[in-house]
Amino acid sequence: MMKKNTSLLLLLISLAVALLAGCSSDSTQSSVTPLSAANLNLIFVVSPDVAYSSLGDVDPVTANLTSQGLNRSLLMATFLREQVLGSRNVTGIYALQPMSHLQINNSFPDMSALVNVQQFAMLNQITLLGEGKDQPPFTTGYSYPLNASYLSGAIPDGVIAPSGFCLDCQGLVFADTAGNNAALAATIIKSNTPGFHLFSAPWETIRTLLAAINQQQGYNLTLPTEYGGGNRIYALSITPAGKASLITFDSKLNPTATYPTVPGMATLLGSATCPDSTTTSPQGFSITVTKDTPGAIIPPSTVVNRNETLYMIRHAEAHPTTGWEDGNYVAAGQWRALALPMALRGKIRPDVVYSVDPAQLVSPPGSTPNWSYVRPSLTIEPYVIANNLPFYLVSTLELFPVTTSVANTRDYFFKDPRFSGKTILLAWEHDHIPLIVKALLVTYGNPTTTPTLPDTWPSGDYDTIWTVKIDNDGNLTVDNLSCEGINSALLPATAPRF
Repeated sequence: MMKKNTSLLLLLISLAVALLAGCSSDSTQSSVTPLSAANLNLIFVVSPDVAYSSLGDVDPVTANLTSQGLNRSLLMATFLREQVLGSRNVTGIYALQPMSHLQINNSFPDMSALVNVQQFAMLNQITLLGEGKDQPPFTTGYSYPLNASYLSGAIPDGVIAPSGFCLDCQGLVFADTAGNNAALAATIIKSNTPGFHLFSAPWETIRTLLAAINQQQGYNLTLPTEYGGGNRIYALSITPAGKASLITFDSKLNPTATYPTVPGMATLLGSATCPDSTTTSPQGFSITVTKDTPGAIIPPSTVVNRNETLYMIRHAEAHPTTGWEDGNYVAAGQWRALALPMALRGKIRPDVVYSVDPAQLVSPPGSTPNWSYVRPSLTIEPYVIANNLPFYLVSTLELFPVTTSVANTRDYFFKDPRFSGKTILLAWEHDHIPLIVKALLVTYGNPTTTPTLPDTWPSGDYDTIWTVKIDNDGNLTVDNLSCEGINSALLPATAPRF
């Protein structure tokens, strides 16, 4: 009888302990059901880097994603949207500042975290104010901003301090010695507003951030201590009462090692007139400057490089209406970006690729907030991945405003001797490209040319390629006679699904 009463007492004590434990934070649990929309959810997607690339998702030479890694990111987007968010819209996306994590001896920026969530961003929607008398005041686009910008006092080495900062555009720092990542998470948690906030960064950054949140908030959760691979997703799900659970999702993805097959891509390629007669004025131009050109003075090699070719393209489709801006491209642009390796095959063969630091800011004219300017670099990333090319970001000069950056950009690419003898592909802001070439012509004595160089790159033209060539004697040729061959009018409004 005594033994029976003792057993009953132990059972009651166990139940009481379980109930008390239920009042605090839960330990890790796996899930196959979407997160609750009634909770505040912090979702952590681990991007691969050179230190954690055992699955083959990162190229050990370029530190960029491999085709397999790109495939995983495309598949992961659908899993995140449907299985983790339950097809609900994301609330915020925060990605690693690429220049905060330079890899290998060549100091390649870490673009994997941004690429890892770009397809996911295209599966969400954002409603923004547009401009134009024929446009509605607000327009919803299939796109979502990626926050990847710097905070004041936390600029990586070798990066120019921007003239302005955007607190709402804050990205994640790889080695967060100032605690900015944890402060961002604390601000979101303090709001106690239901939603889905997604963080994309390497395992080293995610592990440190989870530990900081756990300690600051007193959740007392059991956290993962080892890298779980590219299929593992972690989520802190916090109830309105402040009870937190760490939930683990396993996407069980098995991506192929070949470049992604984009459905219907064959119908898009070669569908544009080159040059684009509907948007380019003049329809096509080719300008050559030699010592015999009226007004021309061939600059010495110390002023302008020799044997250099620079191909310049703009970002993918980005503005469903005039003035609509979120720093990213829209879902239609994902088709163009993923098609670039096929579209450019046989047309160009660059040695290296450059683009804008995505931590830089852009905004609609005279408007706030600013946005992280991620779209040029993410437009060219699939081409970089497919061709295993070295990829760099121009972070030593500010892109905006245009009046102060044009001469700096000209000097960066045409005066630095490291580019002599090189063929470069540049993904850049299209408004700047004609002005950069004009600034280059000034170094040739501002010669009189026929035809005249166009003043602008038409806003609706996403397809044209501008080519600048300088030969061994310093003779200059610039033209817009090449194009990607993708007709924007044929691109679907929603992103391809994988």
